[in-house]
Amino acid sequence: MKLHLSDAPGKNLFTGYGEDYVLINGKRHEGSLIVLPGRVEPWKEGGVETLTAEDFARLAALDVEIVLLGTGKQQRFPSPALATVLPAAGIGLEVMDSGAACRTYNILVAEGREVAAALITEA
Repeated sequence: MKLHLSDAPGKNLFTGYGEDYVLINGKRHEGSLIVLPGRVEPWKEGGVETLTAEDFARLAALDVEIVLLGTGKQQRFPSPALATVLPAAGIGLEVMDSGAACRTYNILVAEGREVAAALITEA
């Protein structure tokens, strides 16, 4: 699916997505990713059930106000014990399917918010 660009020049924005990829500023990326307005990083491979405390500690260290956890084609929640790491650090956590995470990320970046999209590619 293609997305309409928000107004955020010089920032990473999702320009499209499919079941096993995303387009960021027109460039195709496959695999699990952490996307921030200024950079894109590879992330943990595997599903939501493989997330660990270390994965959430990495997200907490990103210096953002909210993390959008995109869980693939369907919304799937991580372990409640793990999900408390970000709120305890003063960081909001929203869990949604990856398409919704891409769309929400673009809106928040256009608003100037400090946001990260942590996308899990389905195996």
